[in-house]
Amino acid sequence: MTGFRDLAPHYDGFIVDLWGVIHDGLKTYPGVIETLTNLRDAGKRVVFLSNAPRRAAAIGRALAHMGIPETLYTGIMSSGEAVHTALRDRTDQEFAALGTKLYHLGPARDRDIFDTLPLIEVEHVAEADFLLNTGPDDLLGPDDPSVYAPALHAALDAGIPMICANPDLEVIRDGQRIICAGLLAEYFAARGGHVIQRGKPDAAIYAPTLALLGTSKAKTLAIGDSLRTDISGAAAAGIESCWILSGIDAQSPASAPLTAAAAGLSPAAILPAFIW
Repeated sequence: MTGFRDLAPHYDGFIVDLWGVIHDGLKTYPGVIETLTNLRDAGKRVVFLSNAPRRAAAIGRALAHMGIPETLYTGIMSSGEAVHTALRDRTDQEFAALGTKLYHLGPARDRDIFDTLPLIEVEHVAEADFLLNTGPDDLLGPDDPSVYAPALHAALDAGIPMICANPDLEVIRDGQRIICAGLLAEYFAARGGHVIQRGKPDAAIYAPTLALLGTSKAKTLAIGDSLRTDISGAAAAGIESCWILSGIDAQSPASAPLTAAAAGLSPAAILPAFIW
């Protein structure tokens, strides 16, 4: 297949990744709006599932700025939204055990995860009950993970856990690879730190996503550009997937089936881009 025209009739709902499928961090990919429009006109439901470390409303505003109105999708679920809910409700055992003082490692735009909750943000890691990691900040930049080592080692020395609000290791932004919170979490965990995270490839994120979507697993297709998060996560949740070759794992359609097989994955379809 070269597009969604022949694929769409087999499903009622679509769980669609954002970064690498819909946009590159700054702008939508060619054909995206046409494809979303055709899915909507065919009566299909679309929920965006993103590992973005911010809440759904903020993501919706960013999509609108890129020319994607709410009329083209059913809902948004994100790892940031899942972390916000877990910090608010404390029904999960690991989140229930957290204190109220946090140190935020990340940019100010991700503060919506916690700034409406009864939590105390501290200035020094040693004062915190947990480290909330939303990724590189704007001061130190998204290129060199080593510049975040002091904060991570301070958390290790303090013996506090890390909440990772974005399991992605890196993304492609306007053609450039930038590091994400998941890479900092890997560094932390490799040195004995305890990491609690929400988002793909954890199968748990698909339950609230399916609830938003309102379709059965059997009639749902998950679409993403990352074998590690999108395709593995869908497999863990028992949902068929479509691998898009326009993002982090970009490669030729000829090599893609062997790459997926080598990773132990078998997406139902592989497409060059999110095009009709």
